[in-house]
Amino acid sequence: MNSVRAWLLDLYEDEEDGLRLWFIAETGERLCLRQSLPVIFYAAGTNEQLRALWRFLRRLPEIVSLGRETRKDAFIPEPLTVLRAVVDSPVHEVRLFRIVQQRFSDLTYYDADIPVSIRHSALYGTFPMAFCDLIYDDNRWIQEVRVLDSRWDTTPVQPVLRILELEPDSDPARSSPRLLRVRYRGHQRSLSLSRPSELISQINGYLTRYDPDLILTHWGDNWLFPELLRLSARFGQKLRLNRDDLREVRWQKELTYFSYGQIIYRAEEAHLFGRCHIDQRNASMWRDYGLDGALESARVTAQSIERAARVSPGSGISAMQMLTALEKGILVPWHKQQVEEFKTGVDLIQRDRGGLIYQPIVGVHAHVAQIDFLSMYPAVIIKGNISPEVPLPHGIVPASDELGVVPLTLKPLYEKRVALKMLQAQCMKNDPMLKRYKARSSALKWLLVVCFGFLGYKNARFGRIEAHEAVTNGGREVLLRAKDVAESMGFEVLHMFVDALWLKKDGLIDKKEFQCVTDEISKQTTLGVSLDGVYRWVAFLPSRMDSRVPVPNRYFGVFQDGTLKIRGIEARRRDTPPWVASRQREMLECLAEASTYEQLSTYIHRAFEVFSTALSELRAGRVRMDDLVVTARISHDLEAYKSPTPAVRAAKVLLHKTGQRIRPGQKMKYLYILGNPDVCPWEDSVSLTMDRIDKNKYIELLARAASSVFYPFGVDSDALKRWAHTATFELKLNFSAEDSHVWTLYDYARPGRFPEGTGIRRIAAGI
Repeated sequence: MNSVRAWLLDLYEDEEDGLRLWFIAETGERLCLRQSLPVIFYAAGTNEQLRALWRFLRRLPEIVSLGRETRKDAFIPEPLTVLRAVVDSPVHEVRLFRIVQQRFSDLTYYDADIPVSIRHSALYGTFPMAFCDLIYDDNRWIQEVRVLDSRWDTTPVQPVLRILELEPDSDPARSSPRLLRVRYRGHQRSLSLSRPSELISQINGYLTRYDPDLILTHWGDNWLFPELLRLSARFGQKLRLNRDDLREVRWQKELTYFSYGQIIYRAEEAHLFGRCHIDQRNASMWRDYGLDGALESARVTAQSIERAARVSPGSGISAMQMLTALEKGILVPWHKQQVEEFKTGVDLIQRDRGGLIYQPIVGVHAHVAQIDFLSMYPAVIIKGNISPEVPLPHGIVPASDELGVVPLTLKPLYEKRVALKMLQAQCMKNDPMLKRYKARSSALKWLLVVCFGFLGYKNARFGRIEAHEAVTNGGREVLLRAKDVAESMGFEVLHMFVDALWLKKDGLIDKKEFQCVTDEISKQTTLGVSLDGVYRWVAFLPSRMDSRVPVPNRYFGVFQDGTLKIRGIEARRRDTPPWVASRQREMLECLAEASTYEQLSTYIHRAFEVFSTALSELRAGRVRMDDLVVTARISHDLEAYKSPTPAVRAAKVLLHKTGQRIRPGQKMKYLYILGNPDVCPWEDSVSLTMDRIDKNKYIELLARAASSVFYPFGVDSDALKRWAHTATFELKLNFSAEDSHVWTLYDYARPGRFPEGTGIRRIAAGI
């Protein structure tokens, strides 16, 4: 017998071995071990139906054992009699169950179609990067596995991962790459794509010598790996992407699905065996939390690293709920079987109200504190014990003492995020751990964010719309309590939005002075709250369609430490060209330099200069074309649009010219150009020159972004847009009080907002 301590990197089904597991040993060795893993699924139905299934299964060689059992279905009060079928391996279970559910479609199935990583975690407590004490024989069969750490450790000991990065030197959709950049251990090499045979040999050399655990790519799924494999087959050289030489690359089919009000497209994925591949451009949350967050997500959800990095947080919550049910001996339904209860119109009005939103007071406000509930909805679920299979609470007072599957799943996740937030607060700004804590906390935040929506998801195995409604009801009650507490202490409530409040009180400026109200809110609501910060000033914006109507989630402000917070304006929108977004941020950064609210008026002219200079750069053609690209999501088939949007028009141009079809959920990149058509797909813009760009359209977009910045300070949006289209750089340099453009801008400013001779007047005077 052999023993070793090692970290689990990857596990997957195998036809012969049952399961193969790859470990990173303390010594640095990479081990492949084998383990048998019988798989259990259950079926429920009438005695005659179960008897027929038993007769069918008992003749099959893959079946290890059959028997009747009494198990708990979370949605049925009484214990349920089921047929228990034990299959010899995960591979056989997948094939066998497909046949069974087709032949015996009237039965109800449980614990079927569960990922093998979740099954293994339920049996042995494993998860990606789990530190294990292993005993195995000379044939590398695992005899014993003991996990030495937990999914919930905040500072786990991790192995040093070997990471190889591969990236072409250009976007393959726009132009043919010439070089392949390779990065490892701080070194970078460029390999020529013009010598394919040599290229395959060089990549195999890196894979052999460096033996990476992770391969991080750009365009790896949809271009790089397919291209390398094509060249490998053409020249008869095997590309050794897998550590497991007996395996080929596994391709996960492309997928389009609906999530949180939008169509999502997931491209085809290349999965490896023995090491992990992540295409950073095809990983759903990579921009939010990167590799550290992906590893944290894999750790807590027990999904493979490749899967955790690519799927939505909702899939992570689903995996965690299945794992909780398996650990507690609760049957996991194969398909959701609960339907919404009948409700009258009055019931719907009373129960389906969503989160509480309080219209903000439009304008600029000084010394405003923002108080946030810590993951309010997850906290309400845990506090109120809200789960589909238990009685629903009154507000947040639980109706049952026994925790349901959903709060059982969320409680350790919530506590770990709070612990990571505390570790963040203890770090200095230059602490290298701060970035990692933030990434890991962000991964947990997204899992907690979607848990509420997942309760109402039609296909969630442990979902129920009434539980979803109970959460929003509890959230509304908590926020109203917080408002009452704040007002009773003399604070003015400027705004409330689902899980946050904006408060002010004359004479209060520093964070410490707001601690009393946060403590009292936490005490009265019994939920955790935090002071997000105190703004030097914050501006709440109205609707563009009607300036009398405030928009709850459209604001910007500056905290006392100079940090900007932006919500709902152009710089936060993903369909804003980078050039417009960056110029809007520059304007806001100018305003952020004001150390007090009273000084703000003297910085407005500098923000306006950024706007004016940007206009001159665009007119002179000094803007990079890459920074003018607009990115928008296509929601339907192209033929379904009666009034095509610019993105759809660009997609139709791309289809006509190249035959490439953009599918629902995919993002389309395009430029606004002169002529007909008025848009150009980014993929077809290689020969495009700046004189073809529709500069007036981009001036309009920039003016729209500038109007968001200047509106709270008295500048009329329509006047600003007219000025942007008519003013010139020379006028800006030389204008005087008599200049019509400038005075038009000034005449539209709301009087009395700032003292005479400052603020808007400075814009008019050209200072």
